[in-house]
Amino acid sequence: MKDIAKRVFDIEIESLQHVAGLIDDEFTKVVQIILNTTGKLVVIGIGKSGLIGKKIAATLASTGTPSFFLHPGEAFHGDLGMVSSNDIVMLISYSGETDEVLRIIPFLTWNKNQVIGVTGNPNSTVAKNSHHHLNIKISREACPLELAPTSSTTAALVMGDALAIALMESRGFQQHDFARFHPGGSLGRKLLVKVKDLMRTDKLPFINESASFMELLLSMSAGRLGMVMVGDAAYIKGIVTDGDLRRALLQHPDTSTLTVAEIMTSSPIIIDGEEFVSRAEQLMIEKKITTLLVGSAANRTIQGVYQIYNQ
Repeated sequence: MKDIAKRVFDIEIESLQHVAGLIDDEFTKVVQIILNTTGKLVVIGIGKSGLIGKKIAATLASTGTPSFFLHPGEAFHGDLGMVSSNDIVMLISYSGETDEVLRIIPFLTWNKNQVIGVTGNPNSTVAKNSHHHLNIKISREACPLELAPTSSTTAALVMGDALAIALMESRGFQQHDFARFHPGGSLGRKLLVKVKDLMRTDKLPFINESASFMELLLSMSAGRLGMVMVGDAAYIKGIVTDGDLRRALLQHPDTSTLTVAEIMTSSPIIIDGEEFVSRAEQLMIEKKITTLLVGSAANRTIQGVYQIYNQ
């Protein structure tokens, strides 16, 4: 079974490499007409190509290109009214001869729509009736019977991804743009919510640098943050985390004479409350920490504490 799986991967990778070699100036022209349109990109396909088309339309819509999927069957029962003359229509059919897709072409001609054909046959009916053609001709299907669409649907999917990313980069589409289209769930929280919205501000644990080890233990336990700040909100001198505490115990068996100043980290990482949560999490990963002080790094003033547990 593992050998079969590896064979499928190898065949589909080979097919993708072949299709990548077919990309020419037509791709650039397609990107340009989509960038210049005042309408939407309508994606049409049926069967497996239709399923791929839905994903392509969804990816385009979420990355800054207004797009929707139109089922050719539904199109003939009123949904053609959704297609405006200034829309661009993408027809996906690997053979380029899918009957349900071909039946759409006369309407698109009458409606004066720009048509992009995505097929594996540049001489097909779809290709010949398209203003622009993207060739996804594969070397072979992964299906041993050469019947089930496998490599061909993967090629169509990746071509759609390539378009979406090319359009995304051409528009200078950024994280905050992406966040506007994904306000829900953890993704929306990371890209829209700011650190100040999730930081803890009540009963923050502060301690004097001359405090004893026992006072440090009591303060850390009371604060329930796994850390204490040295100084006060107006000026922070350092931080002591539970990690600092463990290291101190290993290095100094006798803690009776230890002071906070000897244990603290004097250069804590402080993040601005206006930063997005995504930036805070990136910083935590880079520094391998779980706590950020929130405030002004320049003035060493503190407004709150942000931890992964705050989420």
